[in-house]
Amino acid sequence: MRIMAIADEECAYLWDHFDKSKLEGVDLIISCGDLHPHYLSFLATFTSAPVLYVHGNHDEKYDQVPPDGCICIDDKIYVHEGIRILGLGGSMRYRSGQYQYTERDMRRRVAKLWFQLLRHRGFDILVTHAPAYELNDGRDLPHQGFKTFINLIEKYAPRYFLHGHVHLSYGQAHKRYDKYQSTNVINAYERFIFDYEADTPSTLKYGIPTGAAPK
Repeated sequence: MRIMAIADEECAYLWDHFDKSKLEGVDLIISCGDLHPHYLSFLATFTSAPVLYVHGNHDEKYDQVPPDGCICIDDKIYVHEGIRILGLGGSMRYRSGQYQYTERDMRRRVAKLWFQLLRHRGFDILVTHAPAYELNDGRDLPHQGFKTFINLIEKYAPRYFLHGHVHLSYGQAHKRYDKYQSTNVINAYERFIFDYEADTPSTLKYGIPTGAAPK
């Protein structure tokens, strides 16, 4: 299954100069947050692939203008063709905001998922907006990751962990790809395409990185 992960910066290659063929072969689109709702709706219009999303810390506008034709997976396990996908949007709380959480808040969100985690026997892909603590995060509070995500990865060993929030344009300290134990970690900034192979070990099979600077 070919998955396109997106986050934080709308891709001009797709939005400004769109050709439907650019999405050919993509089976699933996953947004890790902080993208304009019209952008997600636009992508959903031109593909038969489901468009899943979690909220970023700047996505309060989604309450008034939700992305049409897209599926919010915040605080749930969504199953697509047998792949279990857990969504936990938002960032570390650094000011008042609907999609900002303390570490304790995030632990409580995960605790409420106990029955879903039990029923689905874990998950294959963890989708968040913020990174995990000390795993491609920033040391400033707004970009600091959650320890709760580390705990989830260590307990359930998902094949992939997709996040956004820390832009690749911030500097070389932030990686497009990393690995924690057996989990592939992908920063979905702007656009990244990879192949999820259900019957192979947890390795990155294919990737199209785009490191364009913010518009």
